[in-house]
Amino acid sequence: MSGTFADCVAIVTGGSRGIGRATALQLAREGADVAISYGSQVGPADAVVSEIEALGRKAIRVQCDVSKQDQIDELVGKTRETLGPIDHLAHCGAISNTANHADLTYDLWFETIDVNLNGAFRIVFAVKDEMIERQRGSIVLISSVAALRPRGTQIHYASSKAGVIALARCCSEAFAPSVRINCISPGLIDTEMAKVLTPETTAAVLDATPLHRLGKPEEIAELTCYLLSDKSSFMTGQCVVASGGRVTLP
Repeated sequence: MSGTFADCVAIVTGGSRGIGRATALQLAREGADVAISYGSQVGPADAVVSEIEALGRKAIRVQCDVSKQDQIDELVGKTRETLGPIDHLAHCGAISNTANHADLTYDLWFETIDVNLNGAFRIVFAVKDEMIERQRGSIVLISSVAALRPRGTQIHYASSKAGVIALARCCSEAFAPSVRINCISPGLIDTEMAKVLTPETTAAVLDATPLHRLGKPEEIAELTCYLLSDKSSFMTGQCVVASGGRVTLP
């Protein structure tokens, strides 16, 4: 099969919904066999697998809580056993919620850090040795614009996502030159995760966004696939913002 990712194997965490689902399908359209992880709802995961298979590619789904090392190991092991050596990783799995500082408990802080930051570390370190040994591989981590600007009700979430950016930057030097790793910081995207915001907050975000709309999961998927592909072969350690102009770097 022709395509940018012809006969490659990719893992997409959080691949049953939102940005992860869009990314898994785009990778398959471009020729990849894809393993997706999902949290608790098997129905949407099965639907994505069926869509990928309808595109003529192989797919598996593995239930995986990225805060659990044994489940990470199972995801990676089943992917290698069923699909083959892992060429690409798109880490989209995360949790999001809001809490003002008075309501931010240690348990909520720890849960958010463990899933969003420690989970990113676990999955990256589960695949990087094989990629380095084979001298091929690319990784994209999904962060958030919350990591780049003050967020008074997202202290825990923003901190976890800022750590993801630092993880990508540091690993880019550590894994070079054979493995590239980049990061995307999306603005507000039209997914279930966006529903944690109140309608008033969402309206304020749209008002502050020059393009005056939410982003689409497919738009982030296209950017993810670009960064995973050889089209971005001179990019590593970068944080790319896709926010409709609401947040810009530096």
